[in-house]
Amino acid sequence: MKVLRIPEATVSRLSIYSRYLQRLERDGVVTVSSNEIAKGVGVSSAQVRKDLAYFGEFGTRGVGYNVKDLMHYILKILGLTRPWPVVLVGAGNLGTALCTYRGFKDRGFNIVGVFDNDLLKIGKRIQDLEVLPVERIPEVVAEHNVRIGIITVPQSETQGVADILVKAGVNALLTFGPTVVQVPEDVVVRNVDLSIKLEVLTFYLNLRETHPSAWFETNL
Repeated sequence: MKVLRIPEATVSRLSIYSRYLQRLERDGVVTVSSNEIAKGVGVSSAQVRKDLAYFGEFGTRGVGYNVKDLMHYILKILGLTRPWPVVLVGAGNLGTALCTYRGFKDRGFNIVGVFDNDLLKIGKRIQDLEVLPVERIPEVVAEHNVRIGIITVPQSETQGVADILVKAGVNALLTFGPTVVQVPEDVVVRNVDLSIKLEVLTFYLNLRETHPSAWFETNL
């Protein structure tokens, strides 16, 4: 069986390319070159061509890419030509913010269930969603054929919630914070630790202050 080995950084850039192409389409742009895409998203044109080459031949030499067609191809590669129902566990500040984040819906991610084990939160509404008890996760997952779960609970509860979601049939998890969850091999987990992102920023700021030439080299 052929195994595709696509760097995760490439997948992330595809998402960025698709957003840029959507802006171009809204502005009425019909064709775009790899140089223009590169300039628009902050990478090299060679990187754009390399990323797209993993998935086939796109565009015409000397003409460029048809904006609408390339955007459709990338969305198809990313699995975004259909909606994805999502459940979220943890109706605290972060969970509430994610539920109200319009960007999810714009990209086809529809939060169909919000859960918590806090009796003070259960029954309250976050926009059009009622916060449900954790015990109802299997019911909602089955009803909407949910495959993606977002976990925004305290670190001490993350593993337990992951276990509940996986048992219910969810096989892709997004977690927050430094906690590493143990899941079966067929379950995909991605973790977002915002403090790490901030530390990357402080690294570059410190580098700029202490080694100005190195700062400019890292941003070529």
